Amino acid sequence: MEVTVPMVGKLVKILVKEGDQVKENDQVAIIEAMKMEMPIVAPISGTVKEIRAKEGQQVTSDTVIMIIE
Repeated sequence: MEVTVPMVGKLVKILVKEGDQVKENDQVAIIEAMKMEMPIVAPISGTVKEIRAKEGQQVTSDTVIMIIE
């Protein structure tokens, strides 16, 4: 399943790495938007298969930042 961001912002921190096990609603990343930090959570439990973004990257609404299977 694709993990996306809900709005335009800057990806300030990725909290997981490829191969990590996550549970539904675990925080996996943090974006900064409108001078506020917003956690991005795992939509499902599973394994982080691929990280598609880098810390410091500008992201737009619906940018896929990682894949969890």
